[in-house]
Amino acid sequence: MLDVDLVKALANEKRLLILEWMRDPERHFPPQRDGDLVRDGVCSLFVAEKLGVSQPACGEHLKVLAKAGLIRGRKIKQWVFYQRDEDRIAAAKEMLNGDW
Repeated sequence: MLDVDLVKALANEKRLLILEWMRDPERHFPPQRDGDLVRDGVCSLFVAEKLGVSQPACGEHLKVLAKAGLIRGRKIKQWVFYQRDEDRIAAAKEMLNGDW
């Protein structure tokens, strides 16, 4: 069965960029004061800045990706850090490559 949240998440160029950047966060984002880029994820402020959008607009993209299960957020102090959910991404690729 087709996962509408997944299709919605993948149907936007900016969200695809976010997923790509998060695949190798040390390459695409500067070091963070709080939270390790690989272990904890990327601060949403860095994502908004790199994407060239406002924080609320970025938050919407991150919310859609999280609802689809492709990323997960973790709060550290007053910030939320996001990282890819590799198991869910692998399952999504398998589902999208399968027979409909």
